[in-house]
This record gives sequence, structure tokens and C-alpha cells, in this order.
Amino acid sequence: MIRRKIFNDTKTAFKLKSDSELDRAIFLFSMMKHKRLVDAGSWLTKMSLKLNLPVEGLIKKTIFEQFCGGITKDDCKPVTREMYGKKLHSILDYSVEGKKTDEEFDNALNKKMELIKFASKSEELPFALFKPTGIGRFEVWEKLSEGINLSDAEKEEWKRVIDRVDKLCNCAYENNVRLYADAEESWIQTAADELMEEMMRKYNKENAIVYNTIQCYRWDRLEYIQKLHEKAKEEGFKIGAKIVRGAYMEKENARAKRYNYTSPICENKEATDVNFNSVMSYCLANLNDINVFIGTHNEVSNYLALQSMEDKNLPFDDERIWFSQLYGMSDHISFNLAKKGYNSAKLVPFGPVKEVVPYLLRRAQENTSVKGQTGRELSLLEEEKKRRKGQPTKHDRKEF
Repeated sequence: MIRRKIFNDTKTAFKLKSDSELDRAIFLFSMMKHKRLVDAGSWLTKMSLKLNLPVEGLIKKTIFEQFCGGITKDDCKPVTREMYGKKLHSILDYSVEGKKTDEEFDNALNKKMELIKFASKSEELPFALFKPTGIGRFEVWEKLSEGINLSDAEKEEWKRVIDRVDKLCNCAYENNVRLYADAEESWIQTAADELMEEMMRKYNKENAIVYNTIQCYRWDRLEYIQKLHEKAKEEGFKIGAKIVRGAYMEKENARAKRYNYTSPICENKEATDVNFNSVMSYCLANLNDINVFIGTHNEVSNYLALQSMEDKNLPFDDERIWFSQLYGMSDHISFNLAKKGYNSAKLVPFGPVKEVVPYLLRRAQENTSVKGQTGRELSLLEEEKKRRKGQPTKHDRKEF
């Protein structure tokens, strides 16, 4: 039985942070505890960039360097290699959003294929990713998901989207790099689910190369993975399942209220936790058919996965099981999992400072809204600062 709380080891968690980087992280998470400050800062950042005020340098030295690996993929090399020196893998994410034209989508496709090939030559990069709305217009995904007929022009547009997704999956297959599709809002997710299922049929006959993301704050996702599993067994393909809690809760509930339909989101955090752990347990119980990518900052869920692996006598580095957290968050989970030998990876966003601001503001909002997340991050950072000063910490007292 796993008794030791391995995630309390702050020395391992923050080994790569200098004292100044530790202080910066403490400052940022202290600010993110206060919703009003985050809301005001987000508004001020957007307005400053809109007015072309010279704030990019300030953004780069604070929140950008906390949550992003650099401006280009080459900027990220020192970061990813340093983490790999601690057995922690990376997943590069070109986090530029809000594109709408075919030319922009084709450029995004080329960028993603370039990253897949880059990953194939870098042992520290086991996965690549794309976002469906990053290579196809939101409105087309939405119409298909809601069963609305497309115009002739939109049908041609959709063919181009399918072609882009197929090119990405084929590139991943040819280069032996796992590829996952990020999640979208529920009202466009159905089309993404169906297309990624087709890609699994095509490319996952022997191994899980293609993964789809399952947002477990949706109460229907356990039934979804069970039905997909039945299809996979009948038709002879492997499932790649990236499981997360979810990223669009407020937007989902607001839309459901506006249009007067039952919200697809679990009624509270406790129900979401139960659903996530149920989906995770189902995947871990069916590893012959399902490869699972556990993307969570929740310590309890991570401990449950470790316990399940131990109960099943699975090796720590079983290639069918991966753990992941976002760069700049939950280092106490990522680095300690890696140190013990589990397959662990950081999602490392990169891109021009101005263009990744929407991503950065979401990270700030997420840390404000997730109950206990910011407080836990802050307490561990402060514990490490005490440890470095030679003061007693909870970990030194061997908390179990």
C-alpha cells in the first residue's frame, strides 16, 4: 500500500527553480488567490495590449515565464532538456488561438506537423497535440455537432478539416509520436469525438497513437468511454484516452441556462471528482484496450491511480499509462512522479507573448476558480523557501 505522501517532497518538486524564480512563483500565486485582482489584471492586460502600450516585457518576465517555455520551440529546448534530466518529459503546445481562415488553419496544420516531427527526434517529447478549432472553424464543428445541415460551401470546408486532421494523425503514425486532440465546448465536441473515433479506427489498430480528450466534469463521460470501448473491442482498435476534469464549466452552465437545457456539467466539484475517478478507474481496469493519459492536478486522483497500478502489479513505467500537469503548476506532482519512475510529462506552451495572452489569462482564472489549487501551490512554494533557509518544514517532519 502507498503510504508515503510523495507529493510533499518540495526539494524534488522545486529542484530546478532558482531562489528568484521561487520568489516570483510565490508572488504570482499570492496574487492569484484574489479573484478581484485577477479580474482587474486581466482587463488591464487586454486593454494595454489593445492600446499597444509597452507591457509585453512585464508580461514576459512574470506570468509568461511562469506558464510558458518560450516564444519558439527552440526557446523551449533548455527547459525541456533540463526537466528531462530529472526524468520528466514534455509536450510542446503552440498556444496561439482565435484563427478563422483556411490560410490560418493550414499554417497551424504545418506548425503542428513540424512539432510532431520535432518530437520524433527528441526523446523527451513523447506526445504532440492539436486543438480541433485550431484547424477548423468553430461554427462548422458546432453545426455538425448539433445536427444542422451544412451549406455546399461548408461541406467543402468540412472536407478540408477532415483532411487536416487525417494529415496530422498520419504524420503522428509515420513518426511514431502519440497525438491527442484537445477538448472543446460540449456543443461542438460531438463532431470532434466522432472524427477522432474514425482516426482511432484507422491508426490505432496495433498501438494507441491517436488520443481523444475526455472532460470528466461532463456527467455522461463514463457512459461515453464504455460505449467507445465496446466499439473498439468489436472493431479491433485501441483507444487513446486523455482524461481531464474540464476547462469550460462557467461557459457551459451559462449557455445551458440561457437556452434552457440540462447542463452537461456535474452538479458540483464532489460529483466531478467521483466521475473523473470512475472514468480513470475504468480505463485502468481495461488497459488491454485503452491507453490512458491522466491529466490532473488533483493529488487524490493521482494517488488513486498509483494505488491501482500497485494493486495490479503494474510496472511504474507501463507505457499504457501517462501522467501530466501544466508547466508552471503542480511541480510537486510532476517531478515526484518522475523521480519515482512513473511516465510523467509537463504540457509546455509556447508562442509570441502577445498571442499567448488568452492562454495565460485562462491559467490565472483557473487558479482563482479551482478551490484549494492556489492555496496548495502557495503553501508548497513557501515550504520550499523555509527549507532552503534551514527552517523546519512539514516534509522534514516526515508527514505521512
